[in-house]
Amino acid sequence: MAAVQATTSSSDPFAAISAATKRSSKGSAPTAEDPQDRFLKLLVTQLKNQDPLNPMDNAQMTSQLAQMSTVSGIEKLNTTLNSLVDSVGSSQSMQAAEMIGNRVLVSGSQLSLTKGAAYGGINLTAAADQVKLSILDAAGQVIQTQELGARDAGVFNFVWDGMNDAGSQMADGIYRFSVDAKQGGNKVAADPLQIGTVSALVRSKNGFLLDLGALGTVDFKNVQQIL
Repeated sequence: MAAVQATTSSSDPFAAISAATKRSSKGSAPTAEDPQDRFLKLLVTQLKNQDPLNPMDNAQMTSQLAQMSTVSGIEKLNTTLNSLVDSVGSSQSMQAAEMIGNRVLVSGSQLSLTKGAAYGGINLTAAADQVKLSILDAAGQVIQTQELGARDAGVFNFVWDGMNDAGSQMADGIYRFSVDAKQGGNKVAADPLQIGTVSALVRSKNGFLLDLGALGTVDFKNVQQIL
């Protein structure tokens, strides 16, 4: 009896599909159905040309069909995820656009003194019986200190009237502040928060940045509060 010549894909037609898909990806992109069509054609060819003395067993065929089903499912999942990402991006664009003109509270220690007033915020990780606020000039020198008293844990805002410790009015511009919080003599973690007005949106590779004018740009996801 003449020997039956097996095809090169007799052991794993799925491997042939994978190689063909990689080659075709360098040219025109195949459709989602192409891998399935090629798989079925190769499988039929394999069944026709298999060695009758050593046919493919059911377990092997089931395994290869399961692989094809997995690839198809992954392609559909990728399509769904891409659609979801686009939807989330559009939603974020609309939310960010609605923030133009609003004041926001974000991480940072800058104060923008304008017309004798500067606004900031503090986030205490725990309650404190003493909270001391220090205002610093561009050189890092303390120009005013304020005792804010006892505060509960969480976020609260403050306003600086632009006066230094000597009672002189400071010029409009950018200043900084630091916070020293304690409870029973023990230090309490306090995060400085700066307040700015959103003047524009800046697109970046990771989403949108909010332009806060003199305070610079901040990531949309870092907004703590909209005031």
